[in-house]
Order: sequence, then structure tokens, then C-alpha cells
Amino acid sequence: MKIEAKSQVRAVAILFAITYMVSYITRINYGAIVSEMENATEMSKSMLSLALTGSFITYGIGQIITGICGDKFSPKKLITLGLFVTTVSNLLIPICQNHYQMLAVWCINGFAQAFMWPPLVRLMTVLLSEDDYKKTTTVVSYGSSVGTILIYLAAPLIISLLSWKFVFVFSAACSVIMIIVWNIFAPDIEKNPVKEIKPEVEEKNTKASFAALFSPVMILIMVAVVLQGALRDGITTWMPSYISETYNMSSIVSILTGVILPVFSILCFITVTAIYRKVLKSPILCATILFGIGAVSAFVLFLVSGNNAVLSVILSALLAGCMHGVNLMLVCMIPPFFKKFGIVSTASGVINSCTYIGSALSTYGIAVLSEFIGWQNTIFIWFIITVMGGIICLLSIPTWNKKFGE
Repeated sequence: MKIEAKSQVRAVAILFAITYMVSYITRINYGAIVSEMENATEMSKSMLSLALTGSFITYGIGQIITGICGDKFSPKKLITLGLFVTTVSNLLIPICQNHYQMLAVWCINGFAQAFMWPPLVRLMTVLLSEDDYKKTTTVVSYGSSVGTILIYLAAPLIISLLSWKFVFVFSAACSVIMIIVWNIFAPDIEKNPVKEIKPEVEEKNTKASFAALFSPVMILIMVAVVLQGALRDGITTWMPSYISETYNMSSIVSILTGVILPVFSILCFITVTAIYRKVLKSPILCATILFGIGAVSAFVLFLVSGNNAVLSVILSALLAGCMHGVNLMLVCMIPPFFKKFGIVSTASGVINSCTYIGSALSTYGIAVLSEFIGWQNTIFIWFIITVMGGIICLLSIPTWNKKFGE
């Protein structure tokens, strides 16, 4: 049954957004305070980034697994399980003795976090109309930005009063509260109904579904998703370190500069959603334009880096905001096109997993690049990535419009 009452749609959107916000608080907290952890533990940036890289890998693999599970099992229970495991993981990090233990724990956390997005997408596509889905998925995406703002504001305060370890305790507490709220208020849907389908017909349907999901145009789009993931999470993770090292700011002040990134992301979500729904109506065309704006931002950042801290923060935030917009278009708006194949959650998981291939590569790669070639040359590589993403999306538009265009 579709939810039609506007008050119910708003209530579902808010609940899902808060759930996604908590998933971000318990996932990006490590990256938000990695510069402080570097100072406090005397471990190198590249050593600490291994845990981030590992979590992105397990998150990406988990997206595929939970995407398939989301089409077969209760999304409500899958999300509850994910929240429980991420709570335990956040409580374990402060007692880890070395970066290898952190790597193991944060890899488990990455897999647990994969239980969030694909089940949420399936819930939204089943419960909401097409237009309500577009509006609600944007509101839910706000949760990631609000969660980022909260952790970047709370972390410096917690560090100054206690220590970096209590940032993870705070995150775990948020997750415990969310488990209770989720299980009281979250709607649920039955698993896909079992139909009497002849084996040969079922095999034909399965082949058609995966032929569509892994068609040449979708492969190109997945490559673009990898590129945006590399920039989005790479910039979010390392911008505080970039600001701290380039402009000689304290780690606490540089962490606070990270607040501006999600603010730009929210503005980008609002603008892009309005343009997509009312004007362009093509997620691939929107993504192409966003990659173009991101390329301009990256190139100007390359030119001014080291000369103006405020402008560097603003340009970094604009670039990250554009990549969040690309993510909204390619990861959030494309899966409903696979509803007719019955693999919405699977499509969501597969596409979103590509984001974290890029995230894993960039989280460790940016740490290494910045150490060996410097931040300015690293930023020029960001510019090259945005250009590549824009070209790939531009080349995909004709085939997408022919195969999936409305």
C-alpha cells in the first residue's frame, strides 16, 4: 500500500533522514577526527587511513550483499541489525591498541553500515509514489549532511573536554537511541511475494534484470560513480588535514572547517532536486553539469591553494557539494528505474558499492599523494577526476535516454 497522506509521507521522510543521519555519525566520525588521532596516538596519517580504506571496501562489498538481501528480507530488521553492529564497533575503537586492531574493527563497522541504504531505498520505492520518492530521497540525503555537521561540531567540543576516544562513545550512544526509535516507529513491508513462475520464465526474467543492470551504459555510469566517490569522501576525510597542514591551523580548528562541507551539500541537494524534477528530468544530464561545476572549482582551488585559507575551504566545500549532487543523481535517482525488474534494492546496492570503491582508493591514495607530491599537486588530480567524470556522463546521455528515458 502506498502512503498518500502528506503528513505520513513527511513523517516517514523525517524518520528515514534521522536514521541515515545516525548512520553517518557512526561512520564518518573516524575520518572527522583522524588528524587529532594522528597527533594523539603518534601513528602516521597513512597508518590511520588503513582503517578508513578497509571500511570503505567492506562497505562497498556489503552494499551488494545487503542490496540483494533487501529485495528478499525485511528492510526494518536489516537496518536494526546494522545499527546494533555499528554500536558495538564504535565502542571497541577506543580500546584498540594499534592500527591493525582499528583496521579490523572499522572493517566490521563498514560492513554493518551497508545494512542502511539499500533497505531504505526499497522501503521508499514500495511505500511512496514516484514523485514522493524523489522528494523523500532528497530529504533522507539531508541526513548525511546533518550527521556530518553534528559530528564536526561535536567532535572538537568532546576532544577539548575529554579526548578523541569519547567521540566514538558519543556516536555509539546516538546509535542505541536510534535502534529504539527505529523499532518503535519504522514501517515494514513483507518480502517480495512468492509467485508461481515457471523455472524457464524466472531464469529469463533474472537474465533480463542483470542484463539491464550491467549494460554498457550502466557500466559507464558506475565508473562515474567511482570517480565521484573518490572525490566526495576523499575531500570530506582529508580537508581538515589539508587546511591544518597548508595553513598551520590546529587540528581542532581544522576539524571545525569541515562543517562548511555539508552546508554546501544541503544547498546542492535542494538546488539539484528542484532542477531535476522540474527542468532537466535526466539524472545523467544533471550529473554531467555537476561534474563540470566541480571541475571549475577544483581548478580554481589548485590556483589559490596555499594563498587563501577561506577561499580554499569554500572551493573545497563547493567541489564536495557538487559530488554529493552527483551521488544524489546517480545513486539515489537511478535505482527506481529498475523497479520493473524487481531489483530496486539490488541495483541500489550495486551502484552505491561503486561509490565506495572510489572512497577506498582515495582515502588511502590522498593520504599517500599528499605526503609524496604535496597538496597542490593532489588537488590538480582532483581536477582531472572531475573532467573524466563529466566526459563519461556526457557520453552516456544518448544511450541512457534511449534505454531508460521517460
